[in-house]
Amino acid sequence: MTVLFVVAVPLVMMFFALAMERVENRLKHVAVQEEEVEEFLEQARPNEVKALYGHGIGRALELFRLRRLGGRAARLRTKRARP
Repeated sequence: MTVLFVVAVPLVMMFFALAMERVENRLKHVAVQEEEVEEFLEQARPNEVKALYGHGIGRALELFRLRRLGGRAARLRTKRARP
């Protein structure tokens, strides 16, 4: 019985470590970048802060990105219309 325990425990630990590595790799791609959070905290509007409080950083950053992209799209449209 002891031999089975000595063989099984390292194998279980190895498979657990491999599974956790896969989870970690997936989370690295989904995680929010530090620069994005810093920029959000410096430039957030009240509705984005409410989204942060109510729905978490993901939804708040989504609103923040949409606002920033909306402003850039409007600037591009005005630049194209001027010539």
